[in-house]
Amino acid sequence: MALNKKNLRNLFYIFLTAHLITWVAIPSLTNNNLPLDTIEALAWGSNLDWGFNKHPPMSAFAVEIFYQIFGAKDWAYYLLSQICVIVSFFVVFKFAEDIFKNKIFCLLSVLLLEGIYFHNFTTPEFNVNVCLMPFWSLTVLYLWKGIKDNKIMDWLLVGLFAGLGFLSKYLFIYLGLAMDIFIIYMIYKKKFNFNFKCFFSIIPFFIVLLPHLIWLTENNYVTITYGLHRTGAEDVNILNHIKHPLIFLGKQIGILIPFLLMLLFLNNKFKFKISFKDDKLLFLIVINIIPIALVFLTSMIMGVKIRTMWMTPFYLFFGVLMIYIFQSQINLNKLKGFATVFVILFIFSPFAYAYVSISKTNKRTDYPGKEIADLVQSRWNKNFSNEISIVVGDEWYGGNLSYHLKSRPNWFLKEVPKEFDFDGGVVYTGNTDILKEICPGVFGSINRQGICMIGKNNY
Repeated sequence: MALNKKNLRNLFYIFLTAHLITWVAIPSLTNNNLPLDTIEALAWGSNLDWGFNKHPPMSAFAVEIFYQIFGAKDWAYYLLSQICVIVSFFVVFKFAEDIFKNKIFCLLSVLLLEGIYFHNFTTPEFNVNVCLMPFWSLTVLYLWKGIKDNKIMDWLLVGLFAGLGFLSKYLFIYLGLAMDIFIIYMIYKKKFNFNFKCFFSIIPFFIVLLPHLIWLTENNYVTITYGLHRTGAEDVNILNHIKHPLIFLGKQIGILIPFLLMLLFLNNKFKFKISFKDDKLLFLIVINIIPIALVFLTSMIMGVKIRTMWMTPFYLFFGVLMIYIFQSQINLNKLKGFATVFVILFIFSPFAYAYVSISKTNKRTDYPGKEIADLVQSRWNKNFSNEISIVVGDEWYGGNLSYHLKSRPNWFLKEVPKEFDFDGGVVYTGNTDILKEICPGVFGSINRQGICMIGKNNY
């Protein structure tokens, strides 16, 4: 088959379809329960607000939209994850079309991303990192368009998607800083026709962020406190300033090994020259390398731990960067070898996921969430006449009940707010000894969880 523009696009769409079907089907068939982060987002989604105890609200908004459409169907949330992934891939492809004259390079730029496990193996777990991916890619695309064409609409879209990115996860700030560095450099070098149009991006950015910023001030900046806690910022010593950044760097290199292996089959010379006069190359370096470098510097300066999964969106344009650097050395006659390695990796990843899912026991995804919810509902129906309106407990136990119970009760972490108006009953889940003291209704234990039920008596 001749690789003309039409055929390349068809191959690209076949790839997107195959990726989506594979990574929706495999976890749907091999997992008994949704993963922790997805259940957590669903718990937040049951009682929407402009922020939560750990993260800003975008992931909760996304899952709640899907819940309202599909209900408690696990496959729907695996689908949500893969929509985020393939939208990101599509955006990368559209960006690459503006970078390369040879359209086969656009396809290769995306196919290479299958060599990074952030884009396949970890994606069934919908979380803030996966949620961030499409907004990260869209911000980059429209930043490039804004700099190149300087149209007001492009700058407005930069601000919109950047705002949605921040609403997904604060880690977006590293891309934001890289963007600012590039714009300042372009203005300094007089390569960018600065005429204040770029400031239009500020308008949608702050409109989108304003409700969350208000929520932050009203809730003692709880999400920022949580983020610092997760990095180990409270337990810093001199050794951490060396240990944590080196561990971070080693993990990033390890993550890229399959990616580099695929690249090797296109080009085994790896000789290149970098010219900072090339604006395309400079842009690609800034959006790919600067965010990672800033994360590394954060770890080094603050001595904090950077969790590997946080880097999920950082490599989306890495394929474009590598292809651009080595484009003069890429041997298109070696495409069969590249295709072979790609197919092997494409098949291996879901099989590896399925093997781990089936063979490894005592995982979160083995949790009998639906069965426990059915038992709770059965006990409730025997003792009370009203519906379950509220579940109180941690994100995992309480979140699973909120998701699986048919009444879709609102979830709260520790207690029901006094101002919350409801007519239904409450189910508490958590520490058995504590619940025994506060429960005037039906008390029991289900699967090692304390369960307290408070509702209207049938009699």
